[in-house]
Amino acid sequence: MDKHLTRRGLGLIFSGLGVVSARAQTRKPGTAIHQEVDFKASPQRIYEALLDAKQFSAFTKDTAEIEPQPGGAFKLFGGVIQGRNIELAPNQRIVQAWRPAFWPPGVYSIVKFELVPQGAGTRLILDHAGFSEDKWEGLNDGWPARYWEPLRKYLNA
Repeated sequence: MDKHLTRRGLGLIFSGLGVVSARAQTRKPGTAIHQEVDFKASPQRIYEALLDAKQFSAFTKDTAEIEPQPGGAFKLFGGVIQGRNIELAPNQRIVQAWRPAFWPPGVYSIVKFELVPQGAGTRLILDHAGFSEDKWEGLNDGWPARYWEPLRKYLNA
C-alpha cells in the first residue's frame, strides 16, 4: 500500500444527486487516488454501465468504444481516455491500464474499480495509481465530474 494513501475520508452528502455518501481521500496530492462512492444501483448495473460502450456513451454524453474482455481496448470521451482492460471479475472488479491520449506514448496508469454490494446498492471503490504528482489534482477532480455525477444521474433516470 502507498505509504501516503489513507482510507480515512470525508463523508459528503450531495442532495439532489441521490448520493447516500461519498468518501474521498484526505491526503496531499501525490501519485495515487482513492475514492469511495455509494450508488443506489446493483454492482451488476454499475459494472455494465462502465463496460458497455452504449451505456458509457449515454451517461457521459460522449462517444465510447469498449471491448469488454480482458485485454480489450477502450477509447472513452471521444478518444481522450484510452487503454486496455487488464482484469474483469463480473460485477465485482474492473482493472484497467488507463491513460489520457495527451500523455506520452506508452505511459499508462492503473485504475481499479471495486464494486462492493451494500444493501440494495453498491459502494464503488476507486484506486488510481501510477501517474506523476502534477497530474493528481486534475485526475482527482475529474473522477467525480466525469464519472460519478453523470453515472449517478444515468442510473437514477
